[in-house]
Amino acid sequence: MGVTVKAVLGKEKYYTEVTAGENQLITDEPVDKGGQNKGFNPFEILATSLASCTAATLKMYIDRKEWAVEEIHVEVELENYPLTKRAVFTRNISFEGTIDEEQLKRLHTIADACPVHKLLTNDIEIQTKYS
Repeated sequence: MGVTVKAVLGKEKYYTEVTAGENQLITDEPVDKGGQNKGFNPFEILATSLASCTAATLKMYIDRKEWAVEEIHVEVELENYPLTKRAVFTRNISFEGTIDEEQLKRLHTIADACPVHKLLTNDIEIQTKYS
């Protein structure tokens, strides 16, 4: 699945309008980094991708199985260690509803099948072009 996202940053320091198809969001930097904190910062967007994809993947599976889960909670913490070129995502998943140990074990596997999880754990290459 290909995705195209466009980011436009004008004169307002770090305030960036990001568009994907017909959808738009705002990113910014925190005040302590010179921004105005008017939107998610880029690291929050990255963690959001994993959290929302995990939740949606689990929901699709739970709905297909017709399990009694009312809510899915996914919290992702991202720690970046630039000196060692390492990043650690800590994902905490919980459910509201009735779920047994066997179902929970299966959902653990399903969470790891989330497309963003797969992408982040694969080899990543960034190609940059200037125009």
